[in-house]
Amino acid sequence: MIIYPAIDLRDGKCVRLRQGDYNQETIFGENPAEMAQRWVREGAQALHLVDLDGAKVGKPTNKEAIQAIVKAVSVPCQLGGG
Repeated sequence: MIIYPAIDLRDGKCVRLRQGDYNQETIFGENPAEMAQRWVREGAQALHLVDLDGAKVGKPTNKEAIQAIVKAVSVPCQLGGG
C-alpha cells in the first residue's frame, strides 16, 4: 500500500480546514514546496495536492504553489480541487 500525504493549498499556503469549513483553517506552512520536500524526506513516494480555493470557485487558483511543489520534488503528484 502506498500512502499519499496530502498538502491542502489555500491562498498559496499549506492549510487544514476543520470539517471542510473555510472559516476554520489552521496554517501549517507558508511555503508549500518546502512542505513537499519535507514529506519526501520523511519517505513519501507520492503526494496528493488539493487546491482548496480552486475547489471553491471551480477553477485552478494555486497554480504557482502547485508548480513550485512539482519542481521541488521528484515523486509523482496527484492534484484535486479546481
